[in-house]
Amino acid sequence: MESNFFNSPQTLPNIANAKEDSINAKSNDFTQFNRVDSTQCNETTHTKSYESTQNITQKLLNSENIAPLLQNATSKELQEIAQIIRDRILQVVSKNGGHLSSTLGAVELIIGMHAVFPCEQNPFIFDVSHQAYAHKLLTGRFKDFESLRQFQGLSGFIAPSESAADYFIAGHSSTSLSLGVGVAKAKILSGKNSQKSGQNEKPIIMIGDGAMSAGLVYEALNEIGERKLPMVIVLNDNEMSIAKPIGAISKILSKSVTSPLYQTFKQKIKKIVDKMPDGTAFIAKRFEESFKLISPGLLFEEFGLDYIGPIDGNNLDEVIKTLKSVKNLHTPVIIHAQTIKGKGYKIAEGKYEKWHGVAPFDIESGKALSSVTLISPTATFSNTLLKMASLDSKIVGVTAAMPSGTGLDKLMDTFPERFFDVAIAEQHAVTSMAAMAREGFKPYIAIYSTFLQRAFDQIVHDVCIMNLPCVFCIDRAGLVGEDGETHQGLLDISYLKALPNIALLAPRSNKMLESMLESSVATKGPLAIRYPRGKFLYDYFLHTYENANIDSLEYQILQYLQNLDSKISNNFNEMFKPEMIIDSKFWENFTHNNIDSKILIVGYGNGVGRGIFTILELQKNHNIKANLLDLKSIKPLDSNALKPYFSSYDFIFVLSDSYKINGVGEALLSLANELDSKKVSKIITFEIKDAFIKHGKTELIEQSLGLDSKTLAKNIANFSCN
Repeated sequence: MESNFFNSPQTLPNIANAKEDSINAKSNDFTQFNRVDSTQCNETTHTKSYESTQNITQKLLNSENIAPLLQNATSKELQEIAQIIRDRILQVVSKNGGHLSSTLGAVELIIGMHAVFPCEQNPFIFDVSHQAYAHKLLTGRFKDFESLRQFQGLSGFIAPSESAADYFIAGHSSTSLSLGVGVAKAKILSGKNSQKSGQNEKPIIMIGDGAMSAGLVYEALNEIGERKLPMVIVLNDNEMSIAKPIGAISKILSKSVTSPLYQTFKQKIKKIVDKMPDGTAFIAKRFEESFKLISPGLLFEEFGLDYIGPIDGNNLDEVIKTLKSVKNLHTPVIIHAQTIKGKGYKIAEGKYEKWHGVAPFDIESGKALSSVTLISPTATFSNTLLKMASLDSKIVGVTAAMPSGTGLDKLMDTFPERFFDVAIAEQHAVTSMAAMAREGFKPYIAIYSTFLQRAFDQIVHDVCIMNLPCVFCIDRAGLVGEDGETHQGLLDISYLKALPNIALLAPRSNKMLESMLESSVATKGPLAIRYPRGKFLYDYFLHTYENANIDSLEYQILQYLQNLDSKISNNFNEMFKPEMIIDSKFWENFTHNNIDSKILIVGYGNGVGRGIFTILELQKNHNIKANLLDLKSIKPLDSNALKPYFSSYDFIFVLSDSYKINGVGEALLSLANELDSKKVSKIITFEIKDAFIKHGKTELIEQSLGLDSKTLAKNIANFSCN
């Protein structure tokens, strides 16, 4: 439900876990840990006093929409608000996890934007939007912020479904300027931006320096400059994207930091301009033009935009003064604001990747609250690829601005000459690696499932048509939890399965992932290996029941699985053959009776682990014994191996972390219909429904979709008994 942001200061309805009593009790007791004053770069602590700002701050704490009030607020009031917001962000993110350092650094910029531009008439467009927490807090969501990234709570990104103040959904990088182009054109055509009428509505855009590495930005800049489209672009330059920025663009933006000559010149020009009569400041502009080669403004001014900066993006007075100076322009302008990522929390300041996205942590020490006991699929990929690269000098790795997130950081550290971070440029990553494959190298392209969507045409045109041996290592496949609908990794099977030449594998466990990777050096064509975020459910089962009672079903399954795992080989052809995980032989050994199960669960990837937990539920609560098959490969399907299953089982239930449309179940149904068999099993698929899946803990999302083991067992029992 959308809150009526522009008409009444309401909190969001139906937000789960919004503990208002707790929030009210804590609202005026923001404990300061390792904090830095919001207006100073030096470390300090101070006792806050809100008496002078009681009215506006109380409205903020009461979750009223205070954005319109900021235009008449004093500098002192705005400084107090900045500190309250920064405290609130730190308080909630430390408990819920989320994006911390970028949003702490952007607080003053967002307050300044609201203090100068009414967002009702001037849509605020946040690139990626993980830095926009302050915007949420200012626009009536202070109490509901407690539910950040929680199931049925506030999104960690801009979400129009939450508030009319959230103009356009964001999550993927570098879309903001193209959105701004559309808004600016619409404002002009509707007469809302016209020098003749005096109307001057326009988009206000915030984009990070990391996002400036993507090609989409320059496609938009090309049109912005050509058409002189009215907009204000705030470039939030914290010298860090998710990882350390690379490439020519980052070097251009950093010139203002590293050039003492430019800084000295700029300071002297400012002193001169301050003393000049009105109308003569253009002379200073002429002087600056002669210094363009050392100024980042060169890039943007060549595109046809006015450039201002760099300014101190954490100095509220300077931010507001600069924004006011461009408010009446009818042309595009970019304000280059330098901010400190992690501003106000000294433990996070100056860190590259560690504090970008965080799990719950202790504020005072900065240490994570949860201990990780299982090896993640990402770590397995990282360790395995490094081992492979040590043995084969033809192996190279590429990532799009996420070396640590994808696990390629170890390859980067050990073999930097064979590691390529191409910045936020998935299309370029794929095409450039296609050429390396053409030259005889073995590229491993590590990209999150959600971001691989950006390179679809390159996969088709440059890899699959050429039938090149590029290995796509698809991390975060399936449900990813708290990052929500823009980041769920549910589409890769559906669109990759449609492409000729490519093969699709999904391991059930870390051990199987290691084997698939090691055997993949033998591929003669495109290959995709998808694996989940966090953990394999198969490995989680082994970990959970490693100390189970020796007579229990859990222990017997564990022993059976460990025996199977000991036989995993690195034979590439074996990776495409389905493997029986739990069969009638297992049930006969467990029950000491002849068992002929008529139910087969087919798991793909993490669906295998989910199938194991479901089999436990079926036996314990429904007295039903089901078998389990690990499909391993969805493309190609081994029709000879699968044909006997279609005729020997009454029911086949499919489990996979993918969309039902063009998913695993549809592939099996299609194959079954093609086979010449007198009896064909009834195939029922439990995959993701045709909808975008919102954020929350993965376990809660699965329950809401009916994909938890208890619900699956109940539904399977109902189907098989009717």
